[in-house]
Amino acid sequence: MPLSRHSPLLGFDAIAVDATDSVTLPKGYVHQVILPWGEPISGNMPAFDPINNSGQDQAYQMGSHHDGMHFFPIEGQDPYQGSSDDGLLVMNHEYVEPRFMHASAQGQELSRSAVPVKADGTRSADEVLKELHGHGVSFVRMKKQANGQWAIEADPRNRRIHGMTEMEISGPVRGTDFLKTKFSPEGTRTRGTLNNCAHGVTPWNTYLAAEENWAGYFINHAEQPREQSRYGVSKEGSGRYGWELADSGDDAYIRFDVTPKAASATEDYRNEVNGFGWMVEIDPFNSEARPVKRTALGRFAHEGVVFQPAFEGQPIVCYSGDDARFEYIYKFVSAQPYFKATAGGHLLDNGTLYVARFNEDGSGDWLPLVFGMGPLTQANGFHSQADVLVNTRTAADAVGATKMDRPEWGAVDPKTKDVYFTLTNNSRRTEEQVDAANPRAENNWGQIIRWREQSDQVAAKAFEQKACAISFL
Repeated sequence: MPLSRHSPLLGFDAIAVDATDSVTLPKGYVHQVILPWGEPISGNMPAFDPINNSGQDQAYQMGSHHDGMHFFPIEGQDPYQGSSDDGLLVMNHEYVEPRFMHASAQGQELSRSAVPVKADGTRSADEVLKELHGHGVSFVRMKKQANGQWAIEADPRNRRIHGMTEMEISGPVRGTDFLKTKFSPEGTRTRGTLNNCAHGVTPWNTYLAAEENWAGYFINHAEQPREQSRYGVSKEGSGRYGWELADSGDDAYIRFDVTPKAASATEDYRNEVNGFGWMVEIDPFNSEARPVKRTALGRFAHEGVVFQPAFEGQPIVCYSGDDARFEYIYKFVSAQPYFKATAGGHLLDNGTLYVARFNEDGSGDWLPLVFGMGPLTQANGFHSQADVLVNTRTAADAVGATKMDRPEWGAVDPKTKDVYFTLTNNSRRTEEQVDAANPRAENNWGQIIRWREQSDQVAAKAFEQKACAISFL
């Protein structure tokens, strides 16, 4: 029966307004803090000591500043079906605050990017290592106990993926000149994942970690190519945390200085930054499998990725937002169809990346980011599909996509296939820049936008904007 207008929707008593820094719950409810920064999860299980833990200790502990997460049922068959009391909890760690991590940082200014620098201008290599290990992703088996509390279960799949983890690069950019470095002269590998914001979960039960604001970690004192300047690589001073200043001079740290220093790219780290800005696929249930950066999904400030429901014999379709002012919403359609028995990450290596154009009449178009199509030609400065993907933002500029108010997280209604995206804010939009999809100047609070693919075909090249004028005012 339909609820009356006064019926309680969620079945608990209201709570009083409370301005204290505490958790307030209705009668009969309890809460539990689980997996805080520094909680030991693997290796020799080093106890948390925020000042005295070493850089290596942090590799066996929960990372810092949790963001995207997903609970994978322990059966390992489906990302949404199975046990709700036993599974692998996967969690992103977006950034660190050095002033909380090192004895040398005590008294540092209140800034998440303030770092302790030694008198000679270098940084302690162990402190840098601790910060690199504080980034990334954690995999922890959690099980509900008889008393209702959750606890860590010892499991060989409990592990950390972090800023030093070796990773494969797949898709159209793999092996190209854009990725060749001293570490990987063949252009097929890189070390680490950084600034992992939200996430995605594939129909074949793997996790996708999004690399968002990665560009500021690097410094280039020389003239920057567009694959650096268009994304905001630092030009002066040092990278966000000054990792390139580590006193050991090890390649693992100096790689964050992408200033050309040698005769060729295979002798320095000018291309190191091109190994970042991707979606990273990780198999929670196979700790031996190396994480893979899927370049066909584009390179930008990924907030996350959301999938349309997968159907046998149809392509995989997913959406992602570039979480920055005046950036874009993207859609990927796989070249091969999905079959549950053979599905895997290879489906994300071949396909078409599109960018959204929202028209004033409520219609919309998916514009293909394909080398040789439209303006994406050599005459306009694009020389390959790898070039288009490394410079995804520039390619989207060229085809005339709609500049959005920070496209962040999204969701797909599994019944209607409608797609929802949150647009966080854009205080820099002027009255002259207002359009149908971004209707307010000085947009401080954002909105939610919704669309449906043409004829309900998720691989369609056109869509219809739907009424969803939710604003945060």
